[in-house]
This record gives sequence, structure tokens and C-alpha cells, in this order.
Amino acid sequence: MVKDLIHDAFRLGIKSSPATKEDLQVAVDLLDTLIAHREECVGMAANMIGEQKRIIAFDNCGEYMTMFNPVILKKSEPYDTEEGCLSLLGGPRKCRRYKTIKVQWQTEDFKIRVKNFTGFSAQIIQHEVDHCDGIRI
Repeated sequence: MVKDLIHDAFRLGIKSSPATKEDLQVAVDLLDTLIAHREECVGMAANMIGEQKRIIAFDNCGEYMTMFNPVILKKSEPYDTEEGCLSLLGGPRKCRRYKTIKVQWQTEDFKIRVKNFTGFSAQIIQHEVDHCDGIRI
């Protein structure tokens, strides 16, 4: 189900709780909401739809992907950029990102995966993990 977006800075600044198997519907709603906003958005975290759970969904090179409990294990090649966010009103904000990241997450059946991501996919993941950590750009 497509959910309303949250714009409250206080709520967006709260660190998300670990996701469990009981949160599968949250992931479905998050992906539905992302797809509904695909013209202006490439990634979302669950707190953007009012759920304080560590779940992200994003466009990974043309294929949608959902991660439960993502953690960035390693970062390399820092660069400065500007990013916008559907939940944060106003224009793009400056931030530091990394060209390559190593991420550990759980799949929808809660199997652990580890993978390196580069380029724009890495940037999206970093933005959404920041959301999970209560970090607003």
C-alpha cells in the first residue's frame, strides 16, 4: 500500500529499530511507495513512511531491491556531493559519500548477505542507511 511521506524532522531524526519477520508488510508498503514516487525518488527508508524500522528500498541499476537491517561495513574513496530528499523540504544539501561501500543486510527471508556496491547505487544506500541511523542530510 502506498503510504504518506513523513516530513517531521524530529521523527526522521530517531534511530530505527532492527527489522524482524513481523515487518515484511512494512517492506512491501515501502517498495509500493517508492515505485509510486519513482519519477522523483530512487530510494526510501521505512522512517520516511512513518515506520521506525531498519528497512530500505532502492533502485539498484534499474532493479528494485529491499534490504532489512543494512549496515555499511567498509567505505572507500570519499567525495563531496549534494543530495535532495523527498522527506526533507528545501533544496539539495551538501554531504560526503564514498564511491565504494561494503554492505551487510538481510533478505526478505532474513538470510545474511554481504556485497560491495559502487557508484550511484552506493550513494543511494548510504543516504538510506543515514535515514535508518536518524541522520538527516
